[in-house]
Amino acid sequence: MKTLYLKILFLPALLCACTGNSDLPWNRQGPDDEPLFSHDAIVLGEQLPDPYSVDNMTKAFESLYPTKAGRAHIEATDFYVRFLPKDESQMSTLLELGIQMLDHPLDYRILKEGDWYHDPEVPEGEITWQYAVVPVDFEFPAGIRYERLEDCYLSEHDPATKADGIDWDEVERKSYILTGNESMLTPAVRSDSGPVCPEGYIQIMDPDYSADPVGVKGVRVCCNSFVKIAMSYTDENGYYRMGRSYSSNLRYRLVFKNMKGFSQGISNLLLPASVSALGSHPAAGCSVVLDSYSDYHQFIRCVVNNAGFDYYQICDKSAATIPAPPKDLRIWDLPVLNGSFNIMMHHGVLLETFEPLHAVLGEFTIVARLAQPDVYLGLEGCSSYNEAYERGLKIFTQAGHFSRVGRDWWHEYLLSFLGSSVFQTFAELLGGVFGGSGGSQAKISHLYTNYCTTVLYRRHYGNSDAICGADDKYSPQLLVFLDERGLGLEMLAPLFNAEVKDMDTLKQKMLSYYPQFKTVILEAFTRYDN
Repeated sequence: MKTLYLKILFLPALLCACTGNSDLPWNRQGPDDEPLFSHDAIVLGEQLPDPYSVDNMTKAFESLYPTKAGRAHIEATDFYVRFLPKDESQMSTLLELGIQMLDHPLDYRILKEGDWYHDPEVPEGEITWQYAVVPVDFEFPAGIRYERLEDCYLSEHDPATKADGIDWDEVERKSYILTGNESMLTPAVRSDSGPVCPEGYIQIMDPDYSADPVGVKGVRVCCNSFVKIAMSYTDENGYYRMGRSYSSNLRYRLVFKNMKGFSQGISNLLLPASVSALGSHPAAGCSVVLDSYSDYHQFIRCVVNNAGFDYYQICDKSAATIPAPPKDLRIWDLPVLNGSFNIMMHHGVLLETFEPLHAVLGEFTIVARLAQPDVYLGLEGCSSYNEAYERGLKIFTQAGHFSRVGRDWWHEYLLSFLGSSVFQTFAELLGGVFGGSGGSQAKISHLYTNYCTTVLYRRHYGNSDAICGADDKYSPQLLVFLDERGLGLEMLAPLFNAEVKDMDTLKQKMLSYYPQFKTVILEAFTRYDN
């Protein structure tokens, strides 16, 4: 029975895996009709000598400064390591330590770029080796398997280099030459203040909003050459700047974990944030402008990223009248689904609120919770910025409603909603428990979500006629009617708390809070609550 429940929990992962890597017609093509971006596995070539190893940096130093070789001694500043977490709990522990981890080795030639890698010696379905660079004083967490692969020297991590008179950038370049990696070097770029750090813009076209590109906001940009890794977040204009300089071409990638605290993941990789490779670019930086003809997956992720960033900004500015989603919101993008499902499993709904499931899983509850997302975002038929932006706004709006009403309220709503949707198939497997008293709550949640999405969509695009969810069973016209007559979002949103489980309670609360709008409120419910 426990296996059966686990299969039910991971059904969306199977749906996602069945989609494969589809080359949609708006993907731009490279030479020989190959996609410019691959979302398949990274293909590794041969192992390369690491120019940042203590041994190789020592040889480069002695070659450039032979008279100082006897007086200088290079000691490791960092360890190149790999971890093998046995489950999602251990993976979460590593992530909480703030370690920048990659799922592939850093000292191998990349024959084909991709978004992920799985070590062939690690069984499928298990977490693969995670590669990282940690300081020499790093305290390795107990119980998590790891291997020290190499002792490294990164001069910017050595306080002694600040006044030693050594040009460590030249030492670094010399190490690339001595290790046979000279082809990776780029011409040295310096400013009046010293070496130039990688910088650039990650931008995207939102044609219904502006003729100019807009920034991909708050997304993580990572780059590396061998074990020298850097990361930064974009600002609202899409601008980023790394905190260290380089001598060689770099591999750049986007990691869809936003600075606001939400992430978009790939379900079958068991990681909270998906990665999109940007390829190899110079040490001075990499700039990208995406549009609806760009790589589909990358484009959609960036749009949803912006919808989330904008929503969090609105919540911050609303003085808590508009509720923000919970921390560490996790989203899975599913191209095969038309509708979206805010199940909130990562935040404990069903796994901890549904006793039969919790009892069966037992000690596996925490593992299942860590592995599950909060939102399954359906993207079927979604190809333009404004379409994806609307769907993104909707899931963040509903996640905000979850924050306000709590897990128990959401549990009641969810069981009823699942009982009347595609998940009805599993009602018999779970003893016929789906369905029940949450039907009115489904109406409340979707009414609020569609209304809030409509208002925010109109504010973004300046479109006063847009109705988001007009074809939904729970269309937002009732609240839109009130909005257009003076009861705006900042006044209505606080009413949708845990006390409001049905339309009658909502009406009474409106009349209690805003008696001056009594005539308008009664008219709205007469027109639309049927």
